[in-house]
Amino acid sequence: MSEGVLIEELVSTVQVEQRKDVTLSVDSSSPRLTPFVKWAGGKGSLVRHLLPFVPSALANYYEPFLGGGAIFLAVCRRDTKFKAFLSDTNPELINAYKVVKSLPSDLVRSLSNLRRRYKSTPNKEDFYYEIRAWEPTGSIERAARFIFLNKTCYNGLYRVNPKGEFNVPFGHHMNPKIFDENNVAAVSKALRETHATLRTIDYRKATTACQKGDFVYFDPPYHPSSETSSFTDYTPKGFREEDQKELSKVFANLVRRGCRVLLSNSNTRLVRELYDDYSRKNILVNRPINCVGTGRKGFRELIVVGHLNQTSLTD
Repeated sequence: MSEGVLIEELVSTVQVEQRKDVTLSVDSSSPRLTPFVKWAGGKGSLVRHLLPFVPSALANYYEPFLGGGAIFLAVCRRDTKFKAFLSDTNPELINAYKVVKSLPSDLVRSLSNLRRRYKSTPNKEDFYYEIRAWEPTGSIERAARFIFLNKTCYNGLYRVNPKGEFNVPFGHHMNPKIFDENNVAAVSKALRETHATLRTIDYRKATTACQKGDFVYFDPPYHPSSETSSFTDYTPKGFREEDQKELSKVFANLVRRGCRVLLSNSNTRLVRELYDDYSRKNILVNRPINCVGTGRKGFRELIVVGHLNQTSLTD
């Protein structure tokens, strides 16, 4: 069967299943509230270090490098009585968040279909590349494709070529957990309760409206600790040294405006120099994504705190 016929069949099946009146068993009160995607540089291992620097009482929460959203979700486990402004330059990621927020049941149906077809196919690698080549136009199908590829690609990476096309190879996972419907419902609930504004936008534009007392968390693509560790191609333009320098200027400007600003980055000489005027904390964590298990250990990261009356840290 040709690739075109397979993709046409997939689109038809997804559309038919979406029209079915199906009642899903989704417990929206589930205590689970974790990222629904695996993200390079995800902050699951940093939550306990970062959360103490997030004010207990929030009015506006800004996160311009959203990624997997581990810190946002950790804050939501504590309280959702704030307004969230969440953004990223990755349009597929933001579309997925929008669908999770507004159409979680439709998304679960589409993902269920992909999961069923993936498990039943004798050649999972071929099926992966068929879905990677698929270019759906509907928001639900786009979100389902994005999440499916994230969970079945090599190491859960998101990488694009200069044309903006996802180009990560197949991951050869034994039994990938493509989604958890209870967690999808819980994340949807958190996004709705915080009245989350979701935008595909640059971090500079995303923080233009920040005012005194607003909280901003920056989690940029990390400055590489060595020439071989560089991985910043989450978007076609990447995130280079000049971008790191520009980010430090935006950080300083927000602090001067009275915002409470928190940043995490790799502990490199450049990053230390850029944030030399602020309180910093050096920590040792495991890398969340690395092709070799031993490579997930011993990664030095830097937490930078920038607001008035900030907690004293030891660099």
